Amino acid sequence: MNFSERLQTLEREQRPIRVAVIGAGQMGAGLVAQIEGMAGMCVVALADIALPRCYAAYEAAGVDAAMVITESDIERHMLPAGKRLVTADWHVAVSLRDVDVVVDATGIPLVGARVATHAIVARKHVVMLNVEADVTIGRLLRHWAEQAGVVYTASAGDEYAAAKELYDFATALGFRVIVAGKGKNNALDRQATPDSVAALAAQKGMNPRMLASFVDGTKTMVEMTALANATGLVPDIPGMHGPMATVSDLAEVFRPVADGGIIEHPGAVDYAFGVAPGVFVVFTTDRPIVREELVYLGMGPGPYWALYRPYHLASLETPLSVARAVLYGEPTIVPRYQPVAETVTVAKRDLPVGHQIDGIGGADVFGLIETAAAARAAGHLPLGLCEGVTLRRDVAAGNYLTYADVVPAPDDYIWHLRAIQDELFAT
Repeated sequence: MNFSERLQTLEREQRPIRVAVIGAGQMGAGLVAQIEGMAGMCVVALADIALPRCYAAYEAAGVDAAMVITESDIERHMLPAGKRLVTADWHVAVSLRDVDVVVDATGIPLVGARVATHAIVARKHVVMLNVEADVTIGRLLRHWAEQAGVVYTASAGDEYAAAKELYDFATALGFRVIVAGKGKNNALDRQATPDSVAALAAQKGMNPRMLASFVDGTKTMVEMTALANATGLVPDIPGMHGPMATVSDLAEVFRPVADGGIIEHPGAVDYAFGVAPGVFVVFTTDRPIVREELVYLGMGPGPYWALYRPYHLASLETPLSVARAVLYGEPTIVPRYQPVAETVTVAKRDLPVGHQIDGIGGADVFGLIETAAAARAAGHLPLGLCEGVTLRRDVAAGNYLTYADVVPAPDDYIWHLRAIQDELFAT
């Protein structure tokens, strides 16, 4: 029985999967609307520090306003039948007995860390629509979830998960993957700030910090780190190559150097301009008859071929991860326990001693992918730990920030979890 059939069964039996969504911004609101149009699933709780966004998200999803209540209307962490909770306190949403799955859609590493650990302790499945938190402490969250008997997973719909689907398809068939990656749909500007992209963000209806993290390349670095750590593929060079490419020449560009391509170490993650919003895998095979069949099937002359998916539906696909967790007890994409990649922190501009870093998508730093081994050896600061740290010394534009360069904010929870993770999975 497939997803659709099983969800239809839950709908008929009036046993929907009950979801709490944390974050009612663009991604969270889209997710709420998507779930409310599906069978066998509903959003029973929605949390955001800006409470009007919760009401607006439910209204846009077609939920009757009479069904929406606040925490003053609940007792003993239980919802009245048929009601939906809105709250500015995510703890209330996560603590509800009437929740099966918690989705973090905040995009803030520290918040994601707190939400996920609280949900796991409460024995609820966790879907992280917050890849920034996943690449920072995802191994620990996976470990704790497995101990608790629940599923921890990053979300379907973003490029790293869509590329992982192609990777799984190719490797299951015995093909050798040379590169897996994504398209980047805007020009790369490492110095992009919320101010410099404010006008474009307004046109797109986006948060300027989020858009700045796209334009400065950070989001691409983080997403490909998630893909790398879920597959074992590595960045070929720090920051990856990021060439121009069309769908028709992906297999020409992303082939080994020895065969005229750009890849020094096959088995890599990368990205390309010109193929957004899609994801791709370039693969090969040594079996002559299979090569002949691929040519016959119109896949190209070989000996390298590309698989390409021309879309990803972001948070609109997240319900598939919710359903997979509940119905099959399986994650969509999770990091392996031994990482191969890290997104580290690089200064966008000259930063003075005593300065407090403003975090992802701000004016101070951008993320850059490198191998986990290189990051450990150099003491480079993982990007997910950068927000709120104070500099011990001046750091020039273009230089890496290291652990030795910074003082973490007092009682920084995500730093604490990262220390536990590093000790637990020390290599």
